[in-house]
Amino acid sequence: MLPPAAAPETFINTINQIEDALDNVVDHGSDDELFTASYLQGHFAVIARQLEMEPDATIDRLDSEMRHSLNQAFANQELEGDDQGAVTRLWSRLLSQAS
Repeated sequence: MLPPAAAPETFINTINQIEDALDNVVDHGSDDELFTASYLQGHFAVIARQLEMEPDATIDRLDSEMRHSLNQAFANQELEGDDQGAVTRLWSRLLSQAS
């Protein structure tokens, strides 16, 4: 069993909104959107869960750590340019919609 989240409730609510939005893309998106959302979901799940355990977690920190993780993956050539752009745009959109 996972320990309870320590992050502020507003942070947890934003995490839940982003998770719901990602699930919606997976459920209703095109093949390209599904690929992009699934890729992003992997990074998001790891980072969001780590931050949920921290009482001082913030959305700015979530954004910073997500962008850092994605940039590292892109530097390792995990995705090509167009796919990198699609992932980055989706992250920006999800973050702005949840804020």
